Order: sequence, then C-alpha cells, then structure tokens
Amino acid sequence: MKSIFTSFHFIIWFGNLLAQAPLFQSKTFSLYADKVIQENFTGKALSATELSSDYKSPANESMSPAITFKFSINGKDNEMKPGVDHHYNCLSTNGKCETPVIQFGKQSIDTRSIADNTYLQPKNELKIRLDMNEVLDAFEKNGYYTAFNGDKIFKQDFKGVYVAGNTAPLSWDFDNLVNMPPLKMNDEDKDGIYETTLVLNNPDNMKQTSGNWKLSKNVSAYPQYHSPYVFGDALYNLALEEMINAVEPDSTFRTGKEWAGVWTRDISYSIILAMAHLQPSVAKYSLLRKVNKRGRIIQDTGTGGAWPASTDRIIWATAAYELYKVTGDKAWLKQAYQIIKNSVSDDEQVCYDKESGLVKGESSFLDWREQTYPKWMQPADIYESACLGTNAVHYNANIVLSKMAFLLNDKPSIMKYKAAAERIKTAINKYLWLPEKNYYGQFRYGRNFKTLSPRSEALGEALCVLFGVAGNEKQKLVIENTPVMDFGVPCIYPQIPGIPPYHNNAVWPFVQSYFAQAAAKAGNENAVMESIAAIYRPAALWLTNKENFVASNGDFAGTQINSSNMLWSLSGSLSLVHSVLFGISYNDNSISFHPFVPKVLGGKRSLTNFVYRNAILDIEMEGFGNKIQSFFLDGKTAAPEISATLKGKHTIKIILGNNKPGGKINQVAHYVTVASPTLDGTSKKGISWNDIKGAVKYKVLKYGTTLAVTDKTFFPADYSHYGEYQVIAVDKNGVESFASEPYMTSYAGYYPIIEIEKYATKSDKAYKGFSGDGFVEISKSENTSISIPVEIKEDGLYSLDFRYANGNGPTNTENKCAIRSLKENNKQIGTVVFPQRGSGEWSNWGWSNAVKVYLKKGKHNITLTFEPANENMNGEINQAMLDYLRVIKIG
Repeated sequence: MKSIFTSFHFIIWFGNLLAQAPLFQSKTFSLYADKVIQENFTGKALSATELSSDYKSPANESMSPAITFKFSINGKDNEMKPGVDHHYNCLSTNGKCETPVIQFGKQSIDTRSIADNTYLQPKNELKIRLDMNEVLDAFEKNGYYTAFNGDKIFKQDFKGVYVAGNTAPLSWDFDNLVNMPPLKMNDEDKDGIYETTLVLNNPDNMKQTSGNWKLSKNVSAYPQYHSPYVFGDALYNLALEEMINAVEPDSTFRTGKEWAGVWTRDISYSIILAMAHLQPSVAKYSLLRKVNKRGRIIQDTGTGGAWPASTDRIIWATAAYELYKVTGDKAWLKQAYQIIKNSVSDDEQVCYDKESGLVKGESSFLDWREQTYPKWMQPADIYESACLGTNAVHYNANIVLSKMAFLLNDKPSIMKYKAAAERIKTAINKYLWLPEKNYYGQFRYGRNFKTLSPRSEALGEALCVLFGVAGNEKQKLVIENTPVMDFGVPCIYPQIPGIPPYHNNAVWPFVQSYFAQAAAKAGNENAVMESIAAIYRPAALWLTNKENFVASNGDFAGTQINSSNMLWSLSGSLSLVHSVLFGISYNDNSISFHPFVPKVLGGKRSLTNFVYRNAILDIEMEGFGNKIQSFFLDGKTAAPEISATLKGKHTIKIILGNNKPGGKINQVAHYVTVASPTLDGTSKKGISWNDIKGAVKYKVLKYGTTLAVTDKTFFPADYSHYGEYQVIAVDKNGVESFASEPYMTSYAGYYPIIEIEKYATKSDKAYKGFSGDGFVEISKSENTSISIPVEIKEDGLYSLDFRYANGNGPTNTENKCAIRSLKENNKQIGTVVFPQRGSGEWSNWGWSNAVKVYLKKGKHNITLTFEPANENMNGEINQAMLDYLRVIKIG
C-alpha cells in the first residue's frame, strides 16, 4: 500500500511540477502546460475544451498626442517627398483640436513641446484644414498641377484630396484612402480651404477579443488529439471549431471572419497545411472556384491589376497535388494537371525571365505594395522584380507538373518540367542567396539593372527549405540565420520606415507554421519550439486564430487590417500537431511519419480517428526527438510508411529515440532601417540626393552594383554615356535602406522617342499630358498589332519601353492590367505590361516595364501584339493608351 500511495502522490507532484515549469520562456512571454503569461495577461486552458483570457489590447492606452500626416490628391503619395510630413500636437483640454490652415506641399511643424505623461484624450476631435488654392489655380492656369516629383496631375483627373497619417482613423495606406470617407477632405464654401474632422482615440472603436471560449461544435468527425499538455489540446480543438466556422453554405472555404469569399493563395496555403486531409471535398470545390473559363488559375485582384504584376497564383498547383496525394483521385489528378499546365504555359511566356532564369512578379502573399517594396516602385517595377517566395512556388509548381506527368504517363513532359524547375532552383541559389547572411534575399529589383534586397522574407525562406530549393547544408543555415523577433518570425526583416504594421513589422501565424515545418525538416529543435510558442501565445490570449499581429509588441490591434477565425492561421495551428509533432506527410501512394517533438513537450500523446483514404488510424506516440526508435502497425514492427492500399481501422504506435537535435536561432531586436534617398541629376555634373536622417554613409550603385561609398550627398556621375545610378543609405550599424529609384544619365547615341500615333490609329479621346500629336488606344479590339520601324545606328544592347496610361482601376486592386507581346522582326523578345495607374486617371502617364534586346545596326521592325497568353484576369478589359516608344542603348 505504501508503494502505491507513494507512486500516486509522485504522479500528482510531477503533474503539478509540469504545469508550473515553463515549456518556453522569452523576454516577453512564458508558455506553460496549461497557460501562457505575457506581462499582466494570462490565457489559460481550463480543460481541453475551454479557454479563458484577460487580455486587453494596449493600443488605445497612452496614445501620443503627436499626430503625423500628409495630404494626398487622388489617394496617391504626391504632396511632399517621402519622410517629409506635417506634424501637429493635439493638445486639448476640451477634447477638440484644430490645425492651422496648411498649404498643400508646404511642410507644417508644430513646435509646441509635449510634457511627460501627456496622452491623447479619448474621443478627441481633430479638425484638419488644408489650403488647396495653389493647386486649384494651377488647374485653371495650366490644366494641371506639378507634384514635388515632377508628375503632372491634370484637372480632369482630379477626384479629391485626402489626408493620410499615423493615428487611427488616419492611415498611411494611400491606395485605400479613397475607401475611407472620413479621410476625404471637403470644401463646402468653395473657398479653396478643405476640411475634415476626425475622432481620435475612440474607445468605441477599440478592438477587443472574447474572454472565454468553450467548444460548441461537434468535432468528433475529425482527428482527436490528446497530450500531457492541456493547453495544446485546447488550442487544437479551438482550431477545429474555427475550421468548421470557415466553411460557407456552398461548401467552399471562407478566408476569415472579416474576409468573405475564396482567395487563391489563402485557400492554397491552407490546403497544403491541413485542409487537404481534413476537408478534401471543400478543398476541391474551393480550388475549382479559382479557375477561370479559359482553364487557368485565377490571380486574385491585386497590384496594378492582378496577373502578371502578381504571379503567386501558381501555389494552387502545390495545393492541388497535395489533395491528390491525400485522396488518390485520378480524375482530379487529370483535371488539375491540365489547369496547371495551361497556367504555367502562360507564365512561361509572360513571367519567366530568360536572362536570369527567375520568375517575375510580386512577393507571394505580400501583396500590399509599400508594405514590402520601396515607395518609388510602381506596379510595372513590381512585375519586373524577382521575389523569393514567388520563385519558390514556381519551382515547386514545375516539380508538381513533372510528378503529375509521370503519374499520367505524359513522358515528354516529365523532363520538360524537371528542367524548368531546375532552372528556377539554380537561379534562386545564384541570384538570391546571401552568403554573408546565410539566408536568401528578399527580391531583385531596379530597372534595366537589378540589385538584391538583403532583407529576409520569412515565407520564402521556409518554402525554399520545404520544397528543396535549399540543399541540406543551406536548409540548416536558413533556419539558424533567418531573423526571429521576440514574438515570432517577422514577414520581412529589418522593417521599413514610415510604414505601419501589416506585412511590415508583423508576424503572420500561417507563415510561422511553414517556418515550424521547415525548422523540423532542418532538424532545429529550438526553432521548432519557438515557432510552436509563437503560434500558441496569440491564439491563447485572443481565443481565436488571428490573421496577424504586430511583430514589435505582439498585439493584434496595431496592424492595418486583421481578422479572427483566419483560415490559414487555424490551418497552421492544426499542422503543428499533424505535420510537425506527428510528422505526417503524404506521398503518391503512401503516408509516412517523420515526428519532431521538442524535449520539453515529451511524453505520451495520441491522434485518433485519423482518416487516410480507406483507412482509419489511431496513432499513439511517446518520447521526444526526431528519430523513431520503434514503429508498430497493429502491434507488429513496421516501417514508418503506410501503403495507400490499407483499409479499415488500424493502430499505430511510435516510440521516439529521445534524441536532442538542438539548433540555433537568430534572435534579433526590432529594427527599422533609414529611409531611401531620392536622386536628383538636374545639375548635369553628377547626381545628388537628400540627406537621410540616421545615415552615416551612402553606397552609390551603377548598373546595380556598388561603384563607390561616400559620406557626401553628391557624386560626379558621367553624363557622356548611358548610366543607371542608385543610392543606398547606410546607418551606423551598417544596415542599409532600400535603394533609391534608378536615375538614368544622358548618353551618346540617344535615340529620339518614337511617337506611336504615326504607326497606328490615333485615339480621339480627350486625355491630356501626351507628347506629339496624340496617343493610341490598345484593347482586345483596337490596334491588336502595331508595327513600329526602328533604325539602329550601332550594334548593342537596347532597352525598349513605352509611355502609357491605364485608368481602368487603382494601383492596388482589380484585374485590368494590359499585357502585350513584343516582337523584333517577328521573333518574340519579351512581354510588356501596362498596369493600372489610378481609377479614371487617364492623363496619369508612366512607364511600362522595359524589354532588353541585342540589336544590330540597321532597320528593325518592332511589333506590339496581343497574343492568347496576354489574356489578363479580367478577360474583357485589356486596355491602355500608348504615347510613345523609347529605345535606349544601355550596353
């Protein structure tokens, strides 16, 4: 009796000790077996089906009265240079403030001091007053107003003036100002003084989450998880319940509580994480919803008119293949194969860069222009960029096609797609790898000559590990060296100045989930545990799987947009159990196990009612580590891989080897780079730029590579030939800004612009700002092929681009990017894109991307033509206005 009594008490004592000792501890929070503690807040598991939390967002507390803002014509950042803002201290005793009348384009700075412990009063009304008379006078006198950067804003394009800023309801999201009515300024008495009154620090708008969650849905049809850690069990059940909530009545996925509808990248990343095996029918319906009538994958509305400025739709391919591996559905395999082939065929012609081997287009899922790119980059520049995550998903799409081709006995295609994948993989490792940092760079960007952004990009880093772009040694280096902040791995690092949290300065739990899987593949125990903690902390404190949170303070309320019950976040949480702890992965004709259990999470756990094709598996596992000591199927020793032919109910027991893989983490503090310089070459003696606050030196780039380092703000550039210059500001710690917008010097052999109206039907539309005698409309019915004779004076490498306008939509949404193939003497030499530049702004002229081609001396015929691969996502409107062709000898 004494022995039994002692053992019983030992178990109670050990259980209490387990609950009290932190499983994970950082500077900011601690994770226990039954709770998470962050400062004064606690999220606690009362049982496996109930959670409580006392978390309150600090976003509305201690809010500074210092308001930073600037004005915006037509929702563009066009009042003053980047980094030059208006400053006003909203110091009031009666809850009301009023700015002086501020002249558009003239900085206003409030010099009043703010005493310590002075905060913005709740429901403080702020009237902002703006003098627009100089702009309006220019409209009447010239027909246009010239912005600080030389852009002409024509009277007929004027849609309104808005205010952007740092304190809600102000926002720095220029592209969406037009969708925020309180931020539009009005001139009621027509005296040229525009006003708006905003309510700041409004407690009525305070973002809150629930204080209690209790399982209310029947989740018994799904795999049931049990472990010694009630905290993880409860969060697993929370994710299952939210998964049920995320299915619409039409049996498609809802992206999030605040995000209705089916979005290609959201459902695809979610299906890969967990939804393929948990909701295969819903996954299939949702994937098919994102296929257009031409049998191509849909790129959701986005930068400059969707595809091809954004090209990550192809992640659909990996999701579709995951669904096949789960179900073994040959009809689906055949159907998905053709859809992916069609889409990749268009991508090959429009988005694959023959020069570098990389794929063009916006960073995967990071689809908010200034959140991850320098402000000077237009959608045409983003199309020309080559981004890490997007290239990783294109690599894997070609791998998927080669595997599908093998399964469908399409022998000629097997090697074709393997070779395409290998070209992309080789290019990623050649052009995007940063040996001095031991991870991949964010993207290549520029104009005719590209440079590499040394920022990390978390999803891309993880996908390069998971998809095998990185070899074994690089996999370990990537996980050990990718920057990790106190609350998790940020989307990008370091952060961009003057940009509020969303992708910048933010952690997205679904990205963290992919990073957890990559860490497990690389054998890094500490990175796996850090990822689990980074995903469990927010879910436990907010009792929902949020879309994102601020990387620097861990709060959900500080990002520009957020949603509860987020599909890819909850899918990521479930994947921690299925794909990481139990290490379940799917093959063409089998399911295999590669468990990874950090030592602190060791013990016995089970996953029952796990369905694999025609089998139901009850899985029991004990121990820790990432090596299997013993694997039993129905009590008999077996290999940790189960054939797809297995039927009925079976038991699996896994005993781990209790090894300790270890591994390092690159823990970093919040860091914001200095701003990017703005170049000016009007002196013709060289290039100059604005002095950047915090910069101690400047790197001068020519043709995308470093030419010089200086502490001056002037460099004696050579104007006797073509040159393309950029400048990077460097702070005292050697951390770099984004490179400036490229500046082209004059050069010998400059070719005059070629007015297109000489070679095609001139438009009769009354738009302004064009050169020559007019401009030409291109659409699916107008000028579908335009031939332009060009005489070249000497052999060399040339850059060809077009001055154009596209007012079919804003720069950040919709799907009306115009696309054309460019040919030289009937040979295709590239693709030219004409992204949207502003809704209704047909006098807003800018540059397309440039196509580089080697031309010999003599006469050439340059043809701009509409080809089947140039169909955009809209399908109907594929239109732009063309002013002239520019031919530049660049080498």
